[in-house]
Amino acid sequence: MEIIFFAGWFTLLCAMAGDFVFSYLLSFFYKEYSNMKMSISALGNPKSPVRIPFNIWMLIEGLLFLSALPALYKNYHSVSAILTTTTIVFIAIFAIGSCIFTCFFSVNESKTISTTSSKIHGAGSALGFTLFLFVPLLVAILSFRCGENIFGAVCMFCFASSLVFFALFVMSDKEKFSGTLISNEGLWQRLNLFFMYLPLAILAVRKIAGF
Repeated sequence: MEIIFFAGWFTLLCAMAGDFVFSYLLSFFYKEYSNMKMSISALGNPKSPVRIPFNIWMLIEGLLFLSALPALYKNYHSVSAILTTTTIVFIAIFAIGSCIFTCFFSVNESKTISTTSSKIHGAGSALGFTLFLFVPLLVAILSFRCGENIFGAVCMFCFASSLVFFALFVMSDKEKFSGTLISNEGLWQRLNLFFMYLPLAILAVRKIAGF
């Protein structure tokens, strides 16, 4: 069982790092795509030349997140079973709603076009992102309870930062912000993800390194 828990920290890192690396690499093969202006999920739209590899990756990413949950549970359940279970559930919903659902229900190239697939994608992604926003906060509380005050403070900073960038991400597609800095949807989404992921990334590296 220990090898499963240890492997979970690796799969967690792969899921989070891959979200940035894989989407960036695929953007080179999609001439009309802009990392600054477009969301990551736009790589999987029906007209995207990289739709198939992107959707396969999103399925893999979701499974990688799910496979990491036993390690997270083992690490924190003795501190607070309720907070740990809540954290696990939030990550699981993100893995399913924002990753696995993206594989099967893609967005359209234009947001003005609404289909059943794009609506399901939008609902799953919105729920997943919203819940994952609170993961840094939950990890912060668990860390404070463990006496890891510095790491807890880092998690709190990440939580506050992710809220700011999530708000900018939501505002980015509003017409009144068109042509302004706020309209950089892709930038805000990536920064939002970076600060949401950072506490888990630090935790995974610490566990792999043995401290």
